[in-house]
Amino acid sequence: MVLAVATTHVGNAAHVLALTAAILVIVWVVHYGGGANLNSSNPDLIFNVHPLVMTLGFILVIGEAIMVYKTVPTQKTVQKGIHMMLQLVALGLGILGIYAAFKYHKENQIPNMYSLHSWLGICTISLFALQWVFGFVNFWFPGAPPTTRAMMLPVHTTAGVVIFLMAICTAETGFMEKGAGGPGPETTLINFSGLFILLFGLVVCTSTALPRLLSL
Repeated sequence: MVLAVATTHVGNAAHVLALTAAILVIVWVVHYGGGANLNSSNPDLIFNVHPLVMTLGFILVIGEAIMVYKTVPTQKTVQKGIHMMLQLVALGLGILGIYAAFKYHKENQIPNMYSLHSWLGICTISLFALQWVFGFVNFWFPGAPPTTRAMMLPVHTTAGVVIFLMAICTAETGFMEKGAGGPGPETTLINFSGLFILLFGLVVCTSTALPRLLSL
């Protein structure tokens, strides 16, 4: 009973933080960036697709996928299917976000892969793709034997949380780059966006550790 109530409260907190972060990023992109358009002749609008998609479509979706087993009250098989589909959506949108960054660099003749943010981003999306394939093959189709799945589940779960935290770190370095232009309302908005993304990540990780913490 205590675990169910605590899980509900943590899940609700995560949803509120995710919604707040999404609103802040949308306001930043629309109000200060003029919108987002992958096919625009304005390189800045092309770039704006990157933070929009990577935040709303990659980090927030991954976090919700991680919490599915705690926040969606249904059969385990259905939870697993929702988890896999959300992760696949996040992977597709993550690839789109990276493509937008590369396209922006090409339009502005900026070198690719020169920053810590870009290094972390490529490592994160690559590991995430491998993690998804690993999970699909072993836990969905064709599926490993039950004993093997039981042995690999802690590894899969831990790796998922680590990759999720890598995505959070990548986002924070990106926000830091965009907020380095000096004090002002836009910088404040960017900083709050990064703060709420971080809080969301911490709450999601707490939801995965909650059963073990309450059992101590």
